[in-house]
Amino acid sequence: MKRLLILSALSAALMTSACVTVIDAGDDDDFAWHGENAQPFDAARDECRASTRHGQRSEAFRDCMAAKGWTRS
Repeated sequence: MKRLLILSALSAALMTSACVTVIDAGDDDDFAWHGENAQPFDAARDECRASTRHGQRSEAFRDCMAAKGWTRS
């Protein structure tokens, strides 16, 4: 029984370990970024900010973040 409990806890941890949600406090708090097997959020955000003209609200910024594994809901 103890092994089953440990195995189920480990399985649950592994299944959710690749899913990440980040709420960027600098933006509208109604939206959150979700990443699965994504690059680290802060580095991806900073790179995309530097490479796009219109900041975080632009389609180019969202496309850049998507290329790094992040989507916004």
